[in-house]
Amino acid sequence: MGLAILIVAAVLFLFVAVVLAKTIRIVPQARAAIVERFGKYKTTLSPGLNIVVPFIDKVRYVIDMREQVVSFPPQPVITEDNLVVSIDTVIYFQVTDSVAATYEIANYIQAVEQLTMTTLRNIVGGMDLEETLTSRDEINTRLRGVLDEATGKWGIRVNRVELKGIDPPPSIKDSMEKQMRADRDKRALILTAEGERQSAILTAEGQKQSAILTAEGDRESQILRAQADRESQILRAQGEGQAIQTVFQAIHDGRPDQSLLAYQYLQMMPKIAEGDANKVWIVPSEIGKALEGLGSTMNDLKGIPQEVEGPLKRVDMGPSEPKVPETAGSSGSSNAAVQAAIEEAARAANPGKARAEAAGSSSKPAPDATPSTDPSTDPAQGGSE
Repeated sequence: MGLAILIVAAVLFLFVAVVLAKTIRIVPQARAAIVERFGKYKTTLSPGLNIVVPFIDKVRYVIDMREQVVSFPPQPVITEDNLVVSIDTVIYFQVTDSVAATYEIANYIQAVEQLTMTTLRNIVGGMDLEETLTSRDEINTRLRGVLDEATGKWGIRVNRVELKGIDPPPSIKDSMEKQMRADRDKRALILTAEGERQSAILTAEGQKQSAILTAEGDRESQILRAQADRESQILRAQGEGQAIQTVFQAIHDGRPDQSLLAYQYLQMMPKIAEGDANKVWIVPSEIGKALEGLGSTMNDLKGIPQEVEGPLKRVDMGPSEPKVPETAGSSGSSNAAVQAAIEEAARAANPGKARAEAAGSSSKPAPDATPSTDPSTDPAQGGSE
């Protein structure tokens, strides 16, 4: 009797546990449970604790409402230029309507995969290989638009579509590598040629500038050398002229006679005989007369008086300092330097005169002083010998 009671109690407890298990349903977060009653859709359970009618209501599906990522294997696709490429894609989608995802499509993941492949073949079939490799963003955008429009009635929203890889055939890869290598070699040769051209241009410009500067330097040096030669010739001519004037003045001051002329002839005779090539030399006829005049005072040379009479007359030799003509332009500074050098040389050659000029400038007479006109002291007025 007691055993029967225990068995009945155990059966009741088990029944109550089963009823409670069938009545209470716990749905996880971001999930949605589809409840059917007698095989027909009844309701959708939200996340948390839910109570259903046991043995009548049944939880058919539990749908994940989070965003899902599905990677599809590579699929062969033919481009517009009849090349087969393998493209694998990644789809990011999310279930927005659990009822539509359950009853509108049997397997929405497989449906999305097949729709992706067909749409991708349609899009890539209108592009050539180069455009396919460089138009990933365009392909992603067009593919997402088609998938989002087609999967809307299934309660699915496609958030993003990515092409994970586009692999052309090995022969095409080899050809593309050769083309890229040739293109790189061409650009390298072009850059090298441009560098050599620029280097040649810069070298030519440098040589041109160097030649121009060298020519300018030669021109300026020739101009300066010519100016220096001109000024030296001017100074030499002025010096020779001053020397001739000085000699001429000394001759006039000395009042030469026959004896001085004869002595000058005798001084010139050794110079006439100088030189190794002088085998024969002619003695002027005046030499004999000069010797005769030197040996005897009875003979004289024509044109030269035995004695000089009359007052001593001095010849005006002009200024003792040479004058350099002034030139305009770039030679002004050099003429000034030459003139200063001439004055310095003149002062160094005649220190007594420089001291006299300095003393005269310190003791200059008054403007109203009258110079002396004593005829006995003026050589120009004449005086007794």
